Amino acid sequence: MMSKLNGKAALITGASRGIGRAVALRLAAEGAAIYVAADGTEKELEATAAACRSAGAPDAAWGVHDLARTGAAEAMVAAAHLRMGRIDILVNNAGIRVRKAFGEFSHEEFDRLVAVNLRAPFFASQAVVPIMRAQGGGHVIHMASQLGIVASRYGAVYNLTKAGLIQLTRSMALELSADGISVNAVCPGPVSTEGFIAGRNTGELEQRARDVPIGRFGTVEEVAGVVAFLVSKDAAYVIGHALVMDGGYIVH
Repeated sequence: MMSKLNGKAALITGASRGIGRAVALRLAAEGAAIYVAADGTEKELEATAAACRSAGAPDAAWGVHDLARTGAAEAMVAAAHLRMGRIDILVNNAGIRVRKAFGEFSHEEFDRLVAVNLRAPFFASQAVVPIMRAQGGGHVIHMASQLGIVASRYGAVYNLTKAGLIQLTRSMALELSADGISVNAVCPGPVSTEGFIAGRNTGELEQRARDVPIGRFGTVEEVAGVVAFLVSKDAAYVIGHALVMDGGYIVH
């Protein structure tokens, strides 16, 4: 693979497994130094960092950060910057989901979902902007969802946070593009991850696959490929965009 990101440094949240891990490995393979962050998963994070070094990253470090806590996002950015000396790419991938019927969510569930899925990306982005400005630019990628655009049952709060990320993408892009900071969102549809499979029976999964025109779930590698495109020179004119990759689900 071409080393398109030599000399660059990337911070990826929620990177101990799933989409975040795949994004870290892809950016590592393209030559970026990597800092992976997640909450309470030391062994998985160390394994991801080691895999990134094997994939080609000149350096790969990790940190445990509970992004539900006030101030954790800013502390994470500071730790990554201290380790790598720069941050060219921030991928706000960390997210949690609670599936309940509307009317059954508690205040605690609402607050935690908003804290991790929306507040943390907001304040991580605010913290990284001065760093990127001093470097002459950078890339921020928010991992939103097709469910920020279309509705789903049992996901009112999750859907709300992902819609908020899409609007945050537009607002940031409008204000930061002149500083050379590119901001975009990726909106995956159903992707084969542990989190997506958990709690769904075989019949439900088969029906969800049939609902996708392409007839299958996406892969974490496909999501990582889209992120790699958005932080490349090939996407220099793609600004404030919410790129939907869902096998055609929202076209019907």
